[in-house]
Amino acid sequence: MGVRAFVDTNVFVHLYSSDDPAKRDVARDLLSHDDMDLVLSAQVLNEFYGAVTRKITSPLSPGDARDAVGSLAELEVVPVTRNLVVDALDAGQSYQLSRWDSLIIEAASRSGCEILFTEGLSSGVILRGVTITNPFLGQTVAEDE
Repeated sequence: MGVRAFVDTNVFVHLYSSDDPAKRDVARDLLSHDDMDLVLSAQVLNEFYGAVTRKITSPLSPGDARDAVGSLAELEVVPVTRNLVVDALDAGQSYQLSRWDSLIIEAASRSGCEILFTEGLSSGVILRGVTITNPFLGQTVAEDE
């Protein structure tokens, strides 16, 4: 068993998007590590579907997005339960986080993850015993000419 790592929605969206090829490559490399046990939540699956069908430059068809959700759901999926929601709301108040971010952090913590891969929170911070890591830091951003 490897390091348990929770993966946030944005990492999976980059995997399926052509908007930023460098981030797509980072996501692909990250998700192909055999030394990590990857975890996500039902929330991530729902957010992913919405993002890849509406928010990327070349959206996936509903059928392709559903197939992608099916593939991602082969990973360990943390259910969103009443207790998770209530505890996440408490954590959100303590850490001054949005309810969506606090749900992700609480799901990562409850599932025993050491790392949360996301670009939506401050990298290096430890919340609820989970180290926030932005896998895309250090990537060169293409500038408009």
